[in-house]
Amino acid sequence: MHWHAYVWVGDGEEREREEVRRPGSPEFAASDVPPMLTGDWLARPASRVAATFDEPGPALEWLSDQYRRVERSFPRPDRVGLRARLDGAADALPRGVDVVWGEWLTGGRFAGIAMICCPNRHTTHPCPVRRPAAHRR
Repeated sequence: MHWHAYVWVGDGEEREREEVRRPGSPEFAASDVPPMLTGDWLARPASRVAATFDEPGPALEWLSDQYRRVERSFPRPDRVGLRARLDGAADALPRGVDVVWGEWLTGGRFAGIAMICCPNRHTTHPCPVRRPAAHRR
């Protein structure tokens, strides 16, 4: 098992356009709006993958970095906090559970940060990234 990372920051209203969030739709592949089901990230082209990880530690670091990039745009303090989020992710990832954080930002924007297990227990999508073992992070 390994993990693919995805991030999307955009107009929160875009999330309401279901046609860009479902794999059967012609608009799905070209969109970077988070899909309806977390495992459907794997149905997107490899160019949508922000990073790929073979170990949970670097995946957690990536999640932390992405959170810190958007944290200053939260309209109010995060009641969960980064530490609790990372603790949950550290437990979930090795067990094959996707980690997805979504937060509203100022100005009606939304941030989606995802670490998706591959293979994924909820979908049959093939791995979007074919890479030699020496190039894995």
